[in-house]
Amino acid sequence: MEENYRTLKINQESPDSGVFNLLINRPSRGNALSREFFTEFPAALSSLDHNPQVGVIILSGAGNHFCSGIDLQTLNSITQDTRSSDNGRTGEKLRREIKFLQGAVTAIEECRKPVIAAIHGACIGGGVDLITACDIRYSTENALFSVKEVDLGITADLGSLQRLPGIVGFGKAMELALTARSFSGLEAKELGLVTTLFTDKQTLDKGVAQIAQGIAAKSPLAVIGTKRVLIKSRDLTMDQGLDYIATWNSGVLLSDDLTQAIAAHLHKKKPLFAKL
Repeated sequence: MEENYRTLKINQESPDSGVFNLLINRPSRGNALSREFFTEFPAALSSLDHNPQVGVIILSGAGNHFCSGIDLQTLNSITQDTRSSDNGRTGEKLRREIKFLQGAVTAIEECRKPVIAAIHGACIGGGVDLITACDIRYSTENALFSVKEVDLGITADLGSLQRLPGIVGFGKAMELALTARSFSGLEAKELGLVTTLFTDKQTLDKGVAQIAQGIAAKSPLAVIGTKRVLIKSRDLTMDQGLDYIATWNSGVLLSDDLTQAIAAHLHKKKPLFAKL
């Protein structure tokens, strides 16, 4: 990738791999989310999404932590920059700013390619916003999580309160958000927030890369369709969801990927799919 980012780093897992790593790259600040991050992050995701070499994206943090939350300097500048003598205009400008920040997180779901979170160290506040928007989550056993916003006098507004209940259940999400308590990777696994635990960052990176490679080797049409249909189905009734997938597959089911997959199964060989 040729793009240069100040808050992010992108690298390909290996020269022939369809797996790309997207790292939050502010290790000296615990990967706290700056205002610049919220501009660069959706741009980086869009670039990866439109790159046909990319099959799967692994989101992780450089240094000792995944993400320590929103940078307090950024939070302070937002509150100062939106102030005016007119409360109505202050509120309208603040709403636009919140929607801008939300859009950067939602860009994970809008990305066609699967985004896997590989979490180590601290995953606090805004970090939880990010991972709950990811498609799959893995972490180390000693990772530390917290829905921290109430301790800063804030009602979390970047997605945790909307996405977390669907992942861990309403009651657990309410308890975690109201207490802002810290919980370990082990509890995150019990809650269903993460799928699998790894003993340390080295095994996490290796294990997640292997999983991502497996997904990247599958039909890209089937992979992006599965992600889109699952996300869309959260907000649909059963009948609406079934109608949506019928419409989706009527457009993409009869593809070269289907032909390749069937032929590979019959001849017991590995299928080769065109890039997307």
